[in-house]
This record gives sequence, C-alpha cells and structure tokens, in this order.
Amino acid sequence: MTTIAGIPAHALLVHGVVVLTPLTALLAILCAFWPAARRRLVWLVLALAVGVAVLTPVTTSAGEWLYNREAQHSTILELHQERGEWMIYFAVGLLVVAIVQAVQHWLESRSTEPRKVLAVVAAVLAVVVGVSSIVGVVQIGHSGAEAKWGVASE
Repeated sequence: MTTIAGIPAHALLVHGVVVLTPLTALLAILCAFWPAARRRLVWLVLALAVGVAVLTPVTTSAGEWLYNREAQHSTILELHQERGEWMIYFAVGLLVVAIVQAVQHWLESRSTEPRKVLAVVAAVLAVVVGVSSIVGVVQIGHSGAEAKWGVASE
C-alpha cells in the first residue's frame, strides 16, 4: 500500500498506530491490576492488540516506500526509519500481553482458586511492555515529526 486517495499511506496509517498502541498499553496495564476491568475489557484489549499487530507492518511498509522515494535522507529521517523498525517488537509484545491476560481471564473464570504467580507475571509483563510501547511510539513519532516538520528537540 503506497497511497490512499493520493496521500502517502504512511501519513494516514501512522495515526492508527499512534492512537491504538498507547490505548492498548494503558488498557492492558489497567486489566493487569484491576480484575473487574479485566473481566470487562480483556477481549477488547486482545482485539486492539491484534489490530496494532496487523497495522504495524502495513504502516512500516508504507513508510519504507516513502523513505525509498527520497533521493537524500537527513540524519533525523534515517533515525526515524531505524526507530520505526522497533515498532513491530512493541506490537508483538502487546499481543503477547493480551494473550496472557486472555488466558488469565479464562483460567480465573473456570476456577475459584487464585492464580497469584500468573497474576504477578501478567502484571509485570503488562507494565514493562506497556510503558516501553508508549515510550517507543513517542520516540518514533517525535523523530518522524521532526523529520517532516523540523520540530526541534528540547
């Protein structure tokens, strides 16, 4: 996918990644610490994580197409391209967290026995992956905005 209605696809698709990744991360962290939220939101978190995992390579591919159209690359554009390659790891991490939480929910709904080890592992995983995903998206997005619009780092 290269363009949508004459606009570079990357410029449009990236908005989905920028919105859905932090939303998924925050909901996963919420579900990790609040069982009532997990009971209500676990399937939404899984659906969002699948969406991010599907949207990420499409967005990255569209970005590579746009990057390869340029004859010369600025240092910040090269940095953005390098950082953009990180996104698939965040997307897969969020998907793993969502799957772990779905399994956790499924096990909890079929037993009255507490699963403390699973709860702790799921919570640590959600925080580490969630926070790193949010930070990563901000870093990737900032370098992209700086490359496109000349936004200075402060």
